[in-house]
Amino acid sequence: MSEQSSTSTQADRLREGYAFTGPSITLGGAVVGQDVVPEAVVRIPLASMSRHGLVAGATGTGKTVTLQVLAEQLSDAGVPVFLADVKGDLTGLAGPATGGAKIEERMTGLAQDWTPAAYPVELLNLGGHGVGAPVRATVTGFGPTLLAKVLRLNKTQESSLGLVFHWADQQGLALLDLKDLTAVIQHLVSDEGKGDLKDLGGLATSTAGVILRELVALSAAGGDVFFGEPEFEPEDLLRTTADGKGVVSLLELPGVQDKPVLFSTFLMWLLAELFADLPEVGNPDKPTLVFFFDEAHLLFDDASDAFLTAVEQAVRLIRSKGVGVFFVTQTPTDVPDPVLAQLGNRVQHALRAHTPNDAKALRATVSTFPTSDDDLAEVLTSLRTGEAVVTVLGEEGAPTPVARTMLRAPQARIGPADEEVLRTVVAGSSLTARYGEALDRESAQEVLAQRMQETARALEQEVQRTAAERTAGDRAEDDGRVAPRPSRGSRRAPQEEGMMDQVLGSSAVRSMLRSAGTVIGREVTRSIFGTRRRR
Repeated sequence: MSEQSSTSTQADRLREGYAFTGPSITLGGAVVGQDVVPEAVVRIPLASMSRHGLVAGATGTGKTVTLQVLAEQLSDAGVPVFLADVKGDLTGLAGPATGGAKIEERMTGLAQDWTPAAYPVELLNLGGHGVGAPVRATVTGFGPTLLAKVLRLNKTQESSLGLVFHWADQQGLALLDLKDLTAVIQHLVSDEGKGDLKDLGGLATSTAGVILRELVALSAAGGDVFFGEPEFEPEDLLRTTADGKGVVSLLELPGVQDKPVLFSTFLMWLLAELFADLPEVGNPDKPTLVFFFDEAHLLFDDASDAFLTAVEQAVRLIRSKGVGVFFVTQTPTDVPDPVLAQLGNRVQHALRAHTPNDAKALRATVSTFPTSDDDLAEVLTSLRTGEAVVTVLGEEGAPTPVARTMLRAPQARIGPADEEVLRTVVAGSSLTARYGEALDRESAQEVLAQRMQETARALEQEVQRTAAERTAGDRAEDDGRVAPRPSRGSRRAPQEEGMMDQVLGSSAVRSMLRSAGTVIGREVTRSIFGTRRRR
């Protein structure tokens, strides 16, 4: 077979492999040899976007631009998008691109339409670190299961933390921030509170110490501002505009690049909340929401086995709710195998092979692709900026042929938006008004402190009342005898001991001491991820 015939056959296979009948996302055009084949348009079926995906490649190869291309077309299709913007490079989606010779040359070669456009953008940040509406979660809403994974607790410590939440849930104690949880743990190991868990096995002081130290570390990593009120409602990510475009929610993370625990905490909570709240949809024609997590290695670096298991479970189950999750990172090896196996769509930008570890990662990457007409090891190290190797799940659920692809240009601005544009976006946001100001209502810390004060006052009043009754009784006897004054350091007289027993045994004091264990609200019900079910 001649080289020209072989090229023609490969182009035909690619054209047929990506010729979908339903709505799709256009990535660009296939490259055969060194030439773009305009009629071989590389697409992802819109319905397959809920089958999850991976966008990978070395620094500077165009991953962020690929995210823009996907986000723009999803928005045009009426699909809301969530993007974790670690470097702040995606805010340009709020304004139209300016065009230019390079874009014109690329789009002419692809023979595809291109029009500058701005997209509906919502700016979010974690607990006030950055521009936009702050995202917060209450400790009660977050739950013991995910928090134990974030704190890297062992099974015994995780069980004890669950017991603490169970007690607080039963008492109706609102755990709004980390100070509330700290106060509850300190109460349960104190002389006044350690009896509250006696029937449930109690809370070991050593275990409580470990949990408290980890809470201090989480607070230092930014959890002190992330945990609190008002709590973010995940349904605010599912919005569309009046003209039917999906809102692109950008979680700005420039201020927390050195706080991966905070980033991971938010991710797990948000996925768990969406899974608990959204209805089952099976295999919809288009996703309910598509997540993109840039710098995915922040999620998996130094993660415990339990945490990775939780991520795997979340990714596997969230698809049934119509939510697609795309991880964005440098190499596929940044993503654990159990999670990588669930990612049906792949956009692989250029890889480097300068070191033995790079070469090993390259071989591992090549082995994860279906059979290709090209030498993928050679192709992946020679891809130009704006090119990628693509394979996706077709409309029948089978992988498409591996296609070297020239990616189309985004229609919005590439890079950060101007400050004026950002101010306009924030000013026009309804979420800024709802979530902008932190709340500090009465919660567990204040309730426990108030109960202890009331108990102390009741004890003092009962002592005074009992003493007054005793004095009145002595006077009534009027037998003329004077009891000797006990010397300093001597044991209390039996009469005094009897008085204290009377005080502590009185119905008023017993009632006050029991108040810390009185159920004042229905117990919180929790999802399979341990998050609070919303009523």
